[in-house]
Amino acid sequence: MSDRVHLIGISALSLFTGACLGALWVLNSPSLGTKSYTSGNARSSPKSKCQTPASSDYLSDFEHTSGESSFDEVDDESVELAEEEEYLEIDSKPLNDIPGECKMVFAIRQDLKMEKGKIAAQCCHAAVSLYRMMFQGEVSKNLDLLKRWESLGQAKITLKCPNQDEMDLLYAKAISLNVNAYIVHDAGRTQIAAGSATVLGLGPAPNSVLDQITGNLKLY
Repeated sequence: MSDRVHLIGISALSLFTGACLGALWVLNSPSLGTKSYTSGNARSSPKSKCQTPASSDYLSDFEHTSGESSFDEVDDESVELAEEEEYLEIDSKPLNDIPGECKMVFAIRQDLKMEKGKIAAQCCHAAVSLYRMMFQGEVSKNLDLLKRWESLGQAKITLKCPNQDEMDLLYAKAISLNVNAYIVHDAGRTQIAAGSATVLGLGPAPNSVLDQITGNLKLY
C-alpha cells in the first residue's frame, strides 16, 4: 500500500512540474510579444578599402553588437558568422585571355593549429567573399571569368600555408598578378586569438596563374 501511495505521489509531482514548465514556456513565448530576439549582426552592404593584407579582409565567426540583444543562448563553437567585410578590389579582366581551367585556392595557416570544423568555416567565408567580389564588386566584377569557372566544375583546392609572413607574401603576389585575393581574419571567440589571419582565398583564376603564386605549397 505504501509503495502505491509513493508511486501516486511521484506521478502527481511530475504532472504538476510539467504543467508549471508548460505555463512558463507559454508566458515567455516570443509569439505572445513578451520577449523578442534579434541577431545583432545586421549591417550595411560591403565596402571596399585599400589596405595591407594584415589589416584588410576582416571576417569574424561571431561578434556581439553593442546595445542590441543577440544569440546569447547559442553555443559559440557552432556559430561561424561573417561580421565585417573590407577588401582590396582588383581588376581581374586581364586574366580572361589566359586559356585553361580555373580554380579557387585556399591557403590555410598551419601554425594556428585550427580544428577541421573551424578550417571549413573559414574557407567558406573566403569562398563566399571571393564570389561576391567577382559577381558584384565595383572594380573586381568579372562575370566572364566567374561563368568560366562555374562551367568547368567550380574547382577548389586547399593548401598548407606555414605562417602569417608567407600568407602576406602570397597575398601581395596575387594582387600583382590581377588575382582576386581575400584574407579571413577571425574574431577570436573560439580557438584562436582575435584578429588572426586564418585563410587566404584566391581566385577564381586560371590554374597557370595561381600555380605561379602557390606552386610551392603542399596540399592540405
